[in-house]
Amino acid sequence: METVDLSRPDDGIAVVTFDRPDRLNAINLQMYDELETVLAELATDRSVRAVIITGAGRGFCSGQDLKDLGADQEGSGLGKVQFGMAWQARAAGLVQRIHRLPQPVIAAVNGAAAGAGLSIALAADTRIASTAAKFNAAFVRIGLSGGDMGASYFLPRIVGLTAATEMLFTGRMVHADEAQRIGLVLRVVEPDCVLDEAIAIARAIRTNSPFGIAMTKQVLWHNIDACSLDAAMALENRTQILASMTDDADEAVAAFMDKRDAVFRNH
Repeated sequence: METVDLSRPDDGIAVVTFDRPDRLNAINLQMYDELETVLAELATDRSVRAVIITGAGRGFCSGQDLKDLGADQEGSGLGKVQFGMAWQARAAGLVQRIHRLPQPVIAAVNGAAAGAGLSIALAADTRIASTAAKFNAAFVRIGLSGGDMGASYFLPRIVGLTAATEMLFTGRMVHADEAQRIGLVLRVVEPDCVLDEAIAIARAIRTNSPFGIAMTKQVLWHNIDACSLDAAMALENRTQILASMTDDADEAVAAFMDKRDAVFRNH
């Protein structure tokens, strides 16, 4: 692939790297194609226990490439509005694909995450930032809405409504230290450490059972919108009993008692 790199730096850990550093990893049509292929592969790969998303060079992702998108309205046979809606739906679908991966997703934000890049970072389950990272809702600065590709859904849930409102209304850059202060990122590290920090988190995730982690992700994202405590607990109760009946749960208890590392088979 030319615009996306998929690597496996350690057992069970996959790293997806946006690879258009000369454009600060802005997304064009080819990158959409390649990302969709990579994400479809990861979604069904049971050997992958955690996914890290990062960018090559100085940027994480500077959004959609407005200078070189590669999409052709005339060739599509659609009108301007119809073509725009189809393209917007495809762009939003990328965020949904990332968010719906069964594995935990860690965004290792090494530089600017603007527009679509912000939304991609928000779609991850957690975020590590380098000191060079910065975030903004870019489209509000060019006459469009700051609510784009899931930003209006994820951002208030991550940083709270007050901080999200200001970010989406102004489109200003939020730098790494502020991002950590408002809870947008888990922690901030030096630029040459951001990927290593994300891999360390992925390794810690990998020590737990595949089913337990998959169910934890499912419960977290369902219950953030739960209609009541009773509904949230009903999902938790179901999940705990299902997990307790797996062979991996028995292995986890035996490993704890024997003071050894568990060997999970996803059974």
